Amino acid sequence: MNQLSMVADSNRTGRIPLDYVERVYAGWLGKIIGVRHGGNVEGWTYERLERTFGEITGYLHEFKNFAADDDTNGPMVFLRALEDYTHTSAITAEQMGLTWLNYVPDGHGFFWWGGYGKSTENTAYLNLKNGIMAPRSGSIEQNGAAVAEQIGGQIFIDVWGLIAPGYPQLAAEYAEKIASVSHDGEGKYGGMFIAACIAQAFVEADIRTILEAGLSVIPADCEYTRMVRAVLAFHEKHPNNWRDCFRYVQGHFGYDRYPGVCHIIPNSAVIVLSLLYGEGDFDQSINICNMCGWDTDCNVANVGCIIGVRNGLDGIDDSWRKPINDFLCCSTVIGAMNIVDIPWCASYIANLGYKIAGVQVPVKWCDVLSGTSARFHFEYPGSTHAFRTDTDAEGHVTVVMENTTEAAASGSRALKVTFDRVHGGYGYRVFHKTYYTPEDFNDSRYDPSFSPILVPGQTLTTKVMAPATNGVKVQARLYVKDRNSGRRHYNEKVTLREGQWVPLSFDIPAMRGVLIEEAGIELIPESATHDSLTTYVDDFDFRGTPDYEVDFSMEHLEKWNGLHIEVSQLTYLRGLWTLEDGELSGSYYGESAEAYTGDHRWTDYHFAASVVPKLGDFHNVQFRVQGGIRSYAAGLAHVRDGKKLVLYKNVNGYEKLAEIEYAWELQREYIIGVEAVGNRFRISVDGIVVLDYTDDQDPYLNGQVGFSNFSGSHTHYRGFIVKGR
Repeated sequence: MNQLSMVADSNRTGRIPLDYVERVYAGWLGKIIGVRHGGNVEGWTYERLERTFGEITGYLHEFKNFAADDDTNGPMVFLRALEDYTHTSAITAEQMGLTWLNYVPDGHGFFWWGGYGKSTENTAYLNLKNGIMAPRSGSIEQNGAAVAEQIGGQIFIDVWGLIAPGYPQLAAEYAEKIASVSHDGEGKYGGMFIAACIAQAFVEADIRTILEAGLSVIPADCEYTRMVRAVLAFHEKHPNNWRDCFRYVQGHFGYDRYPGVCHIIPNSAVIVLSLLYGEGDFDQSINICNMCGWDTDCNVANVGCIIGVRNGLDGIDDSWRKPINDFLCCSTVIGAMNIVDIPWCASYIANLGYKIAGVQVPVKWCDVLSGTSARFHFEYPGSTHAFRTDTDAEGHVTVVMENTTEAAASGSRALKVTFDRVHGGYGYRVFHKTYYTPEDFNDSRYDPSFSPILVPGQTLTTKVMAPATNGVKVQARLYVKDRNSGRRHYNEKVTLREGQWVPLSFDIPAMRGVLIEEAGIELIPESATHDSLTTYVDDFDFRGTPDYEVDFSMEHLEKWNGLHIEVSQLTYLRGLWTLEDGELSGSYYGESAEAYTGDHRWTDYHFAASVVPKLGDFHNVQFRVQGGIRSYAAGLAHVRDGKKLVLYKNVNGYEKLAEIEYAWELQREYIIGVEAVGNRFRISVDGIVVLDYTDDQDPYLNGQVGFSNFSGSHTHYRGFIVKGR
């Protein structure tokens, strides 16, 4: 019987833990906490940390919001291979490598792009891009041991343990394939080891047993096994002082003994040490790990995930959770995927876990994991979904925002928000950020960029309740805030009925030139002054089709630093994208320059853009963009046999689907439109349909919109409209 069959058979008798979903949330929280904890001291030595901080007991740095990181980019993005191809063991390393090409920006953000032969991920990406498919892309035979055995094989791996609760062998099977895209040898074994430990932590509390599960999936004679056995033996003889063990690790498995920039073995020794001397305590384990130094964010994150799964949510103190506030920033090529909340991540991961196991999701979690519940449901204990508060009232206002079981419009939990002192006629707001800018962060870690996750044309809904204990009449209204103008757009006010859930709904009208950066509820107390105002919020949601117009003369260049400057609302795959004379400008020296916006989940829509070919032979609009290697393009082309209007399909390379003669000219404006309905595409120029094509070969049925050109061309775009059907 194969591993997947064993999983399915045993799970029919309840093998997946009853608290699996919450434990996934705890494990992923532990991962993110670890990344944040070690983020700003990455690369520091033990001696440097001790001199600066002494005994570490909590976060070392404060952040407005923690920016993107490779340790969290990789896991959530690479897991999409199971959605895009197959969730079964039939998934291949090659398909996982194609997932890299689809979601990872080409040469910027996401990873450390240190150069071919220096950065393992940079090396693997360039191999993939040039046709060297996985697992050869990460092999020792292709890249050499020094490159293949760096730390990346295990830092991206946690989710593969989270999807295989109690099945370390299965977790290792997935982990081996994804790790082999970029790593080999000890680098690959590290990924398998960590994934197996995470899987085992769902069903086992004893740390040594968890580590033995990790050892069971890698060769007994490899260096990784030798290191783990050595640290286990030292701990058995000297169980009371982790610093003595670290000195042993420094002497026997230190950086000086292994090649490359950041070898996996020294850092893995720190992980094993921290798990053993942390004795199952979350705080102790991640603090020890951080104090050891080296690749702190990576190591602490792996430890945090293992112990997070082992202990569950009750084992993670609120002091670790509150500064994160359930927010995760990513830096993929799809901007709407770069603003996510941690409960969404947990649901995505857990849903795959149940699917792989072949068992039904428990009734309690069916709606949440299937996505039929509200986007922000607050069902995870302690969850906030990255909601925030503000007010235009004068004076200092203290706000307490917490997850509660005191009331719920559906399920068993809601968000409780209390403003300690309120004044009539002012607005007190509870909101979710739907777009982020450089001002929201302290730094530019891994070069994030964003597309708004809410646009005009969609509908905003929620349920709100004011408890009878408030003693003050309160009006409530939904709103969205436009970043470009600074203006809030409101729906009608409703007076809350004390002790009753009141539904609110806002059909956001079609708009031009806006960038929605907030969506929330504004509370307006009617009394002159009152001691406090408490409100419960539940089932906050936005969905529907887009209906808006962007004028690039109203957009901005967002400067993170001198080397990271983005055009607002856009992400890009490659090329030089900027604003020139109030127009979007795109160019590149070779292959394709591509930039995108919108939501990858959009299905049928009309999209039209103002295109001005400035230089060169190929000027396009993109539609149904699912990433860097899956999209359609339609545009102007000058080829050997004349000037054309061409429809292309990108299947890891552009292929021509259809063309017609079209005598276009440089410097002239053209309105290129696309009507995408199902697998039928009607392409127009200046309002006249010139191509009508039906794609019967695995069509892309959803995706973003965007802009591109080929072969050293330079194109301007004055604006665009998109309207769902």
